[in-house]
Amino acid sequence: MHLAIHNWMRAESIEETIARIAKLGYHALEIQGTPENYDTKHVRRLLKDHGLKCWGSVTLMMEERNLLAKDEAQRATSVQYVKDVITMVKELDGHMVSVVPSTVGKIIPDGRPEEEWNWAVESMKECYEFAEKAGVLIGIEPINRFETYFVNRGDQALALAEAVGPNCGVCLDIFHMNLEEANYYEAIRRAKDRLVGFHVADNNRFAPGMGTLDWPKIVDTLKEVGFDGALSVEFCAPLDRTPANPYPNSIDKNPTDLSPEQLKFLEDHGSSAMTEEFYTMLTKVSADTLLPLIDSV
Repeated sequence: MHLAIHNWMRAESIEETIARIAKLGYHALEIQGTPENYDTKHVRRLLKDHGLKCWGSVTLMMEERNLLAKDEAQRATSVQYVKDVITMVKELDGHMVSVVPSTVGKIIPDGRPEEEWNWAVESMKECYEFAEKAGVLIGIEPINRFETYFVNRGDQALALAEAVGPNCGVCLDIFHMNLEEANYYEAIRRAKDRLVGFHVADNNRFAPGMGTLDWPKIVDTLKEVGFDGALSVEFCAPLDRTPANPYPNSIDKNPTDLSPEQLKFLEDHGSSAMTEEFYTMLTKVSADTLLPLIDSV
C-alpha cells in the first residue's frame, strides 16, 4: 500500500503540485481527468525527476458528461471522454481510472431504472474493453446521494462491475461510504476481490486526521482484504465564509487558472478555491496521518 493524492481540488500548475507532494512524502499522483491540460511526456519527466509515479486518474463528470444519459450522442461523447482519460493514464504508465458513471450534481433521472441501467452497462462495457486493451484497470466509484442518484453504495458498484466484465473493479471512497454504508468495514470486505482503488478524506471531507474516522482500523481492514494499491487523498474542505471560520486564510479570493467549469465542480462539492497555504496544510496533515499506517513503496 502507498500514498497518492488527487490534484483536482486546487487550480495550480502540475509542477507546483508534484513538487509539493514529493516534499511531503507522497509516493504517487492520481491526476485529474482533464487530458487536454497535460503534455504526458512532460508530466512523466516531472514525476520521474521527483521520484513519483502516476497511480491513475479520476473522471471529472462535469457539464454534459453522463454515461447513462438518455441522449445517445451524449452517451457517446461521454464514453469518448473516459477513453481519453484512459489513454492519458496509459501514457503516464498509470494503473487505474476511477469512473463515476453519471454527472456529479445531477440528481434527477433521465429514464426508467431498467433503461438507465442498460445505458450504463452498455457505456461502461465500451470503456472497459478500451481499458483492457490499454492495460489500465477501471474502478466504478459510488458517490453520495447528494451528488448523484445513481450508484451510491459499494454493492451497487459491484453489481455494475459484474455486469461489465470480469476485470472491472470498484473504487471506494471512505467519505461517501461514511454517508451511505451501514457498515463501511463490511463494504470493504465485500468489495475485496474487485477493489482497485480507495479514496480518502475524513468524515467532514477535511484531510484525514481532521475528523472522526478511525484511520488505523480503516487501513487495517484494507490490509486484511489484501488491498495493496494507493490510498488516494481527496479532501474537499468546506470553506467557512462566516466570522466563525477557524482557518481565516483558507479562501483564495483571486484564484488563477480556475475555469468557470472547475469552479462549479468545486462548488458542487461544497467547496471553492483554496489558498496555497491552506491547501498545503491539508496535504501535509493527510500525509502525517496516513504514512505511519501504511507500507511505503
